[in-house]
Amino acid sequence: MALDVTTQNFEQEVIQSSTPVLVDFWAEWCGPCRQFGPVFEAAAEQHTDIVFGKVDADAQQELAGHFNIRSIPTLMAIRDNVVLFSQPGALPAHALEDLIGKIKDVDMDDVRRQIAEQQPAESD
Repeated sequence: MALDVTTQNFEQEVIQSSTPVLVDFWAEWCGPCRQFGPVFEAAAEQHTDIVFGKVDADAQQELAGHFNIRSIPTLMAIRDNVVLFSQPGALPAHALEDLIGKIKDVDMDDVRRQIAEQQPAESD
């Protein structure tokens, strides 16, 4: 079952999580969100080694704004405090499974090295 993510538990449940986190930004009135919900929940039941979180973009406007969510549903993958994937649109089950496999296989040491290389060197 997916975790309801709010501004109150985001830091502890998502940012500080040592496991990959998939976050579904959704809204009650959104048809594609309602279609994607059961796919997301089924993946959450199957992959207990990943945190699955749902953010109601209407109720949690501060979180949606922080991540510049402009379209829902938007799926985001976060691992070790790094956003590895963010894309609007509902994914079919097979595409979600592919994404989960890729997120699990990411070499986070390599990601951190690439991030460090992209940051401008501080001048003395």
